[in-house]
Amino acid sequence: VHTLCEQKWSKGKVKEKLQNLVLFDKATYEKLISDIPKNKLITPSIISEKLKVNGSLARKAVKELLSKGLIRTISAHSAQSIYTRASHS
Repeated sequence: VHTLCEQKWSKGKVKEKLQNLVLFDKATYEKLISDIPKNKLITPSIISEKLKVNGSLARKAVKELLSKGLIRTISAHSAQSIYTRASHS
């Protein structure tokens, strides 16, 4: 007969809450424009991680870089879009 106290469940690993920015400040925006287009691989998740911004802001950032012609599309999938730096040719 099992008693209620026998089974002790661990609470699992507690993931840290990310304190990512919801809007660009001037410094972060300048970093986006200067540093991100130098990367070979650019995705919203990479932008989110490097600049500590949230996902929706990272997607807007990608659109901004595309409109300025700083990056170009490799694959546009509904879940994850992949971009690379614009080659100057």
